[in-house]
Amino acid sequence: METLTPASTVRHTTIRVSTRGSTEFIDLTERLDALVAECNLRIGFVNVQSLHTTASIVVNEHEPLLLADFTTLLERVVPRGSGYRHDDPTARTVNFSADERVNGHAHCQALLLGASVCLNVIDGRLRLGRWQRVFLVELDGPREREISIVILGEAGR
Repeated sequence: METLTPASTVRHTTIRVSTRGSTEFIDLTERLDALVAECNLRIGFVNVQSLHTTASIVVNEHEPLLLADFTTLLERVVPRGSGYRHDDPTARTVNFSADERVNGHAHCQALLLGASVCLNVIDGRLRLGRWQRVFLVELDGPREREISIVILGEAGR
């Protein structure tokens, strides 16, 4: 077991992403790898968190047919326009604004996927499996999105 030493590193940054589709998978892996490399970590973690309730962070394969299949699955499990109470301005009593989007489906989809992932960093690189990539999943686009990233670990590769 190892403990953090005075040579530990903690870094926070926020990245911004402009999405183009209503549902879209944006591969963040290269950007995250670059941020991790700047920290020169021997061992540590990176936490990647969506700052939105209709966008998620997931790890999976970047294979177009798989991503299309998953988009279809999300739409089948939580379809648009299925009478979500969140979308009813006469029923909502909190967190409602005049420019509110009809996006109850996107909130429910995001609840299923999750808002963050925590990944290992080994020898200055994200420790991902052969096919694994880190994605921002847009569920209510197009929008401007922010992702909060915290990198923590022992410096010195």
